[in-house]
Amino acid sequence: MKMVVCGYCAASWRRCVVMSLRLLFLLPAGLPVRSQGESQSDNKQMDNITIRQGETLFLSCSQGDFVTHTAWLNRSSILYAGEDKWSVDPRVSLVTLNQDEFTIKIEDVDLTDEGQYICAVQTSSRPRTTSVHIIVQVPPKILNLSKDLVVNEGSNVMLMCLANGKPEPAIGWRMLSPSDDSLSSDSEILEIPFISRYRAGVYECTAANEIAVDTQTVELTVNYPPSVSDGRDVGVTLGQRGVLECEADAVPEADFEWYRDDRRIFNGFDGIEIEDAGGFSKLTFFNVSEADYGNYTCVAINKLGSANTSIILYQIIEPTSSTLLQGPGAVQDGNSGTSTVFTPTCLLLIILLQLLLKF
Repeated sequence: MKMVVCGYCAASWRRCVVMSLRLLFLLPAGLPVRSQGESQSDNKQMDNITIRQGETLFLSCSQGDFVTHTAWLNRSSILYAGEDKWSVDPRVSLVTLNQDEFTIKIEDVDLTDEGQYICAVQTSSRPRTTSVHIIVQVPPKILNLSKDLVVNEGSNVMLMCLANGKPEPAIGWRMLSPSDDSLSSDSEILEIPFISRYRAGVYECTAANEIAVDTQTVELTVNYPPSVSDGRDVGVTLGQRGVLECEADAVPEADFEWYRDDRRIFNGFDGIEIEDAGGFSKLTFFNVSEADYGNYTCVAINKLGSANTSIILYQIIEPTSSTLLQGPGAVQDGNSGTSTVFTPTCLLLIILLQLLLKF
């Protein structure tokens, strides 16, 4: 027989242990079973041992003289009887067994290993037991977290984060990116009523106990209708290149449409090029003609709405070279369109001649 288990006893737990020892050591049936009110000088209680999940636990007790049998028990199951391993758990192994010490180890400790352990020593007179309670601490682990969310502006949002661990972890929420210390929670639930576009971002849940910290993130996307920046009018000389620009803010990104009066303009129409890139749209004229001048409308659209702005393409008249040569003394011939330039001396003579003719 390689395992002794006291499955259910109507008596106390200590009676179960004594029954296991009787089977193990083949003790006489008349071995006294002490009650809690009787002397327990042969039963030593060690201080609790606290260990973290995944670590290796060493259990050791002293032997002494005149020892005939010795064993380590977990609750009512025998782990080792002397050098004989009774446990089928591969994590359990013998470390030291001599006249002074009896030590075993349990590798990769788990929460199921928590509980009472007893080192039982049979002397020539009666058994002696040393018991110790093992407490297994478990680092926090987030088990249930809200998925990434996409909501419309104005919705009520609730983020949930559930975790376990031992000791029980403290759970909290914060807005990670963009950072906002005003938006946080010290509970498993973070509620955001009437969410705005400025609350979109990455939220972090933290579960922490004295062992470790576990963190996970949720990305929150907020959809909202387009808003368009005021259009900037553009002046272009006839025959030159002209560019009208339109910028929109929207989630999801807006699609752009361009109009001249009530007529929609398409890319490639009359040599016009339309380029859209993210929240920007450009309407380009490569050779502005008289017919191109006028009022244009940019419309930004997504599934939540639309917005528009007007932009005027107006003509800039540059001065000609002949105009630049004409000074304040130039007189233009209305018939020929030519101009004659008079020097100050000539002008003075003309004025004097007019005065003489009057007299």
